[in-house]
Amino acid sequence: MAMDVVDYEIKGAEMQFVEVELDPGEAAVGEAGSMMYMDAGIGMDTVFGDGSANQGGLFGKLLGAGKRLVTGESLFTTVYTNNARQKLRVAFAAPYPGKIIPMDLQRLGGMLICQKDSFLCAARGVSLGIALQQKLGVGFFGGEGFIMQKLEGNGMAFVHAGGTLLERELQPGQTLMVDTGCVVAYTPNVNFEIQYVGKIKTALFGGEGLFFAKLTGPGHVWLQSLPFSRLASRVFAAAPQAGGRGVGEGSVLGGFGAGGLLGGILGGDNE
Repeated sequence: MAMDVVDYEIKGAEMQFVEVELDPGEAAVGEAGSMMYMDAGIGMDTVFGDGSANQGGLFGKLLGAGKRLVTGESLFTTVYTNNARQKLRVAFAAPYPGKIIPMDLQRLGGMLICQKDSFLCAARGVSLGIALQQKLGVGFFGGEGFIMQKLEGNGMAFVHAGGTLLERELQPGQTLMVDTGCVVAYTPNVNFEIQYVGKIKTALFGGEGLFFAKLTGPGHVWLQSLPFSRLASRVFAAAPQAGGRGVGEGSVLGGFGAGGLLGGILGGDNE
């Protein structure tokens, strides 16, 4: 299936969105719940799988949906098609603070491996598959580094990175040790391994987990400073129902029994 060639503009600084311009008949595929706005005249169609192609019948659609389910994504994607006679625009928003990365798959060799929750949207024709890393047992303990998404095609795809984005071009044999959650994407020529930290004390008390991602060049890698899993764990730990204090970090009264309640009231908490 031919890829749609779309124009785009990324807007914003920390809470970004990408505005995609569609010529008549062109379409973009968006992750479920990512659409921000669209011009009247754009049709929406929710489909099984990635919406890249309709060939293969029911089995092909179920296979595509199953791949998305394995990566923890929704079974469905939404296809936005320009049904008008003039150019129209549709925008897709990032789910949390960070950067949207435009990926020209044709320039990247037709394939990109990315974190399973980083895909935002793409031109119609880009397919989404799965990439399994390492052995099953090591992968499960490695967290985010086990099951990743594989984007294939020669069109534009847009990936979201949390926090600040870092791009690195690795030379042949050059190795980078990265927290598994901080890996956003890499080109397929990069050798990806999940490596044990090595010291039990470091693993248990260092706060970095049992495994690192070992990336060896040549190739291009994209890293994020704030994985969503890290953000979510901090929010959950601070929530009152999870045993968090529910007061500001600067509250003097936050850690003194009954004074904690007073501290919460003074700090603006109404619970």
